Amino acid sequence: QTAGQSGEQELESLVLKLSVLKDFLSSIEKKALKALQDMSSATPTTPPQPLSCKAKSIPVQTFEVKLDITLGDLTKIGKSQKYTLSVDVEGGKLVVLKKQKDSQEDWNTFTHDKIRQLIKSQRVQNKLGIVFEK
Repeated sequence: QTAGQSGEQELESLVLKLSVLKDFLSSIEKKALKALQDMSSATPTTPPQPLSCKAKSIPVQTFEVKLDITLGDLTKIGKSQKYTLSVDVEGGKLVVLKKQKDSQEDWNTFTHDKIRQLIKSQRVQNKLGIVFEK
């Protein structure tokens, strides 16, 4: 197995985990909204039962990535640089970290509700597009 294949498998796994997270959070939001509506329309006679099954914890995944830049951004960035992408599925966060000179770090954190779409490239196997809100 080559390093490219292993990176590709990690990326596919990341895409799957993010997709599952998005569906899971969407279902939780719907359940919470329904519960609030039920609570406001009826007087509770018994307290709600706690969930019996506990979800497995998903560790934070970290990937070394290269940011692919569009033509419009070339003047700002200059050349492709290596970044660290951390995915916290349970926390619903995606962190893009860039190491700078003198061991300084520059990072951007994106919450799950700002991610609109994940697009896996058909031509380049280990390329993932992420569409953010705005």
